[in-house]
Amino acid sequence: MRLIFAGTPEFAATALQALIAAGHDIALVLTQPDRPAGRGMQLKPSAVKAVALAHGLALAQPQTLKDPAAQERLRTAAVEVMVVAAYGLILPPAVLAMPRLGCLNIHASLLPRWRGAAPIQRALLAGDADTGITIMQMDAGLDTGAMLLKKHLPIAASDTAQTLHDKLAPLGAEAIVEALDLLRQDRLAPEAQNGALATYAAKLSKDEAQVNWHMPAVEIARAVRAYNPYPAAFTWLRGEPLKLWAASAITGAGEPGTVLAADKSGIVVACGAGALHISELQRAGGKRLAAAQFLAGTEINPGACLG
Repeated sequence: MRLIFAGTPEFAATALQALIAAGHDIALVLTQPDRPAGRGMQLKPSAVKAVALAHGLALAQPQTLKDPAAQERLRTAAVEVMVVAAYGLILPPAVLAMPRLGCLNIHASLLPRWRGAAPIQRALLAGDADTGITIMQMDAGLDTGAMLLKKHLPIAASDTAQTLHDKLAPLGAEAIVEALDLLRQDRLAPEAQNGALATYAAKLSKDEAQVNWHMPAVEIARAVRAYNPYPAAFTWLRGEPLKLWAASAITGAGEPGTVLAADKSGIVVACGAGALHISELQRAGGKRLAAAQFLAGTEINPGACLG
């Protein structure tokens, strides 16, 4: 099918690669403008831009799709459908109405659960047993359009936001290729979402990743996994930030935030209910280290307070 693809991060780039491999005619790729990144804050192209350039695809990076010139470029592409995956820009009604078969979104949750910007992280924070991909017909609402195809994926007890992303990206790629094949055959059956079951996956903030030791250990352990790799769960040690990269909930009791044990197997901290066993952490300006390596260079004794 002749299509426009709109996306920005690695999740979207995986889908674009699959569409190219499936032989679709990609008339135009849209991605966000290059952003400063790294210690030198040099402009860095998106993962989608890298794929588009590698395959010689027409590329546009508008600041907004409300711009008449940007809309005219989309119109002249004369496509049947537009595929959107983690693009990051709002599609105005004029753009949604352009393709004859509409705009399809690859969403990383089982809608209507976790509409919004951070479905992977919110599913982990909530302790969901499973998640998946929904291919959705886009409308003017926030992830409110009709569902066209779903792929389910169980969430493993060890999954982080990164590992879950890495499982969902190829699943999303597989789903959009299948959906377009069914669309070409007029075999997709749109299913309206039940708004009463909807939950909202708010955008992540750095502030929310600060550990509240009064919470149950099981919830803090979920947060450590959900905020890995971004924005990274953190607490404070002697006035300095301390990132937590791997942890699990265990039995234990004490004043929340108090270190109960610290040895080469890990650091145990009392929580509002139970205790958190920290096995990987990082000081400001340092490297991610296993607890044994960390304790070799940083003294933490039982009775110390975090937070």
